[in-house]
Amino acid sequence: MPSVAFTTLGCKVNQFETEVMEGLFKQKGYNIVSFAQKADVYVINTCSVTHLGEKKSRQVIRRANRLNLEAVIAVTGCYAQVSPEEVQAIEGVDVIAGTRERSRIVELVEEAARSKNKVNAVTNIMTADTFEDIPLHNMPGRTRVFLKIQEGCANFCTYCIIPYARGPLRSRPLESIVAEAQKLVAAGFKEIVLTGIHLGAYGHDFGSGVSLVDAVRAVLERTALLRLRLGSLESIEISDELIELMRQEPRFCQHLHLPLQAGDNSVLKAMNRHYTTEEYRQLIEAIRRQIPDIAISTDIIVGFPGETDQMFESAVQFVDSMNFSRIHIFPYSRRSGTPAADYPNQVSEEDKKHRAHVMGELAYRKTAEFERRFIGKEVTVLFETASSDFLDGLNDHYTRVYAKGDENLAGSIVKVKLEKQYRDGLFGIIID
Repeated sequence: MPSVAFTTLGCKVNQFETEVMEGLFKQKGYNIVSFAQKADVYVINTCSVTHLGEKKSRQVIRRANRLNLEAVIAVTGCYAQVSPEEVQAIEGVDVIAGTRERSRIVELVEEAARSKNKVNAVTNIMTADTFEDIPLHNMPGRTRVFLKIQEGCANFCTYCIIPYARGPLRSRPLESIVAEAQKLVAAGFKEIVLTGIHLGAYGHDFGSGVSLVDAVRAVLERTALLRLRLGSLESIEISDELIELMRQEPRFCQHLHLPLQAGDNSVLKAMNRHYTTEEYRQLIEAIRRQIPDIAISTDIIVGFPGETDQMFESAVQFVDSMNFSRIHIFPYSRRSGTPAADYPNQVSEEDKKHRAHVMGELAYRKTAEFERRFIGKEVTVLFETASSDFLDGLNDHYTRVYAKGDENLAGSIVKVKLEKQYRDGLFGIIID
């Protein structure tokens, strides 16, 4: 039986797509092995959001080549899509598949193995007009699973390469979403995370008025799923209807990830973000009036071109005032082909590093403040893993929770009374 190993860099969408490809190989009789092992095939699902993502992608490709000089190495994902010639030039690469040909990945690998020639299947992603609907055949566990329902991005933020890597908006048909969700529930998954590149734009390409709310409602109403969570959303695409559904439906996790990206209006405008800090604040306040304990996490880019020390200080003050549950910080990465790459007043790497450190300290403090609010309260936790010491999993608010208990509770949703902060989350006592 031939063996194949996978590694994934980047976002949750990439994680889902790797699981899809694993399933395709398993269907063809391949044995999935650890990436650290010698394998007949290595598949590297790459990231291109930052220079660091591309650097790590190249390092992993070279590591695969060292592990087995005779292996077929296939490179997929955003880095392969935007820089296919660069990827093809890396020693050992046999297949370049980008973000559009994942359904053919086994065929492409076997073609390269037969012909002993490089196979470049990257095509113009900007002409893509349909969602690549591939069932998830691989079932890697029985707790949480990602379900991709949307592809492509229409935002074109000035710093971001992803619209050029993922192409225009394409949505998965509702019936396909429901059928896949039903299959995942039948396989034992307790939580589904709906993901997409521009998730809030789900349904826009249908032209029929279908929206993300319809997808959420369809999964909740037509499956026995115990818990549903959403991936990252743009704040301007949050509707009153979505928040009302979250407020009313206990299975709909009370957590939203709403990237702010900058806490200064001048920087937001230069980024081509379609809101002001005032508008963002008004939205968050409106959501919290409906769901007071909701967890709202965010992304922040520091060191964007033209960001002065004063602008950064304003951003720190704004972020501090928003009381996010979690803050992901990214130093600005200059991406060739994006408008911001040519902006004047590029910020030095030293200043970016300093600002990331300052924002990071704030992020740590704000997460701790959010977690402390729940000490003494009862929450439901989906325990994912068990060891001789603890069970650990995520609560409704995407906070890591630890508890002592029977290892058989892994994969179960259990009520826990939270007692104290612990490690990267909270510690509690199982009460049912």
